[in-house]
Amino acid sequence: MRSSRLVKACLEELEAMRASGTLKRERILESAQGATIRVNGRFVVNLASNNYLGLANDRGVVDAAKAALENRGFGLASVRFICGTQDIHKELEREIADFHGMDDAILFPSAFDANAGLFEALLTEEDAVLSDALNHASIIDGIRLCKAARVRYAHGDLEDLERKLRQLDNKGTRLIATDGAFSMDGDIANLGDLRSIADAHGAFLMIDECHATGVLGQTGRGTPELFGGVKPDILTSTLGKALGGGTGGYAAGPQAVVDVLRNKSRPYLFSNSVSPAVVAASLAVFDKLKATPDLVTTLRRNTHRFRSAMTEHGFVVSGHPDHPIAPVALGDAKLTNRFA
Repeated sequence: MRSSRLVKACLEELEAMRASGTLKRERILESAQGATIRVNGRFVVNLASNNYLGLANDRGVVDAAKAALENRGFGLASVRFICGTQDIHKELEREIADFHGMDDAILFPSAFDANAGLFEALLTEEDAVLSDALNHASIIDGIRLCKAARVRYAHGDLEDLERKLRQLDNKGTRLIATDGAFSMDGDIANLGDLRSIADAHGAFLMIDECHATGVLGQTGRGTPELFGGVKPDILTSTLGKALGGGTGGYAAGPQAVVDVLRNKSRPYLFSNSVSPAVVAASLAVFDKLKATPDLVTTLRRNTHRFRSAMTEHGFVVSGHPDHPIAPVALGDAKLTNRFA
């Protein structure tokens, strides 16, 4: 039977993963997310989550979510444009736009959806998108969905980027897409030079700030703040990492761009609204982030301490010195799996 062929192929692929030591298995947490978590009946130190500011189980954030459950309900059972927009959704979008210094922002069910719905809505076959070779899977998949010419430039290689921009002079909109902070390597895009290159060639600049929002810069405003206020044209980010660790993502940028996304971005148009509890909790996170700048300062201090101690113990730690993504290269997939 045809179905048995697929099952056989899946079993063979799983066996190959097992043999190479790359088969992933979920760790089952028996507690709330935190610096220590309960796994298999015992508490262990957790160095693996994206709960950068420790807000995933913060009492004020949890209380805000509880209050929203009582006052706004569990869900809206609707997409945004029918009857799925509450006043708190608009309040959160205004908060996000102000936080990043953008005209407006638009919420998505996840940051993956924000990237998946961005390029197809904005670009046509007359346009081109230039993507860093190590961009996140969501950017890669989002670009695949659009009709624009697709060009990859070598990771962080701005000479290669410029060379390829010149080759695309005949295109309409040329959009440069990059992670702000790269999720696997912990390195950071050179936003200042990218901005200069984009301006010199009349190109648009988009950055994914999922691992930078709440993490980089003096007040957690991400890569733009780290580079002294240099701004992209469009940014995407998440509510699911430093900003509370729940669900939800967003895009922010010029008013016209956000308005087009509201009308054309398929993940926005055809997905249920972000739940009221997540929206209310996220508003509490932004309030806390603005009122407690020590959150970011403490993260940076802990990052430096961890990186220094690991280096002193003989480990090779890569990535930007300010970023808590601290890759430790062991050189063997099986060893890495066991070590983790």
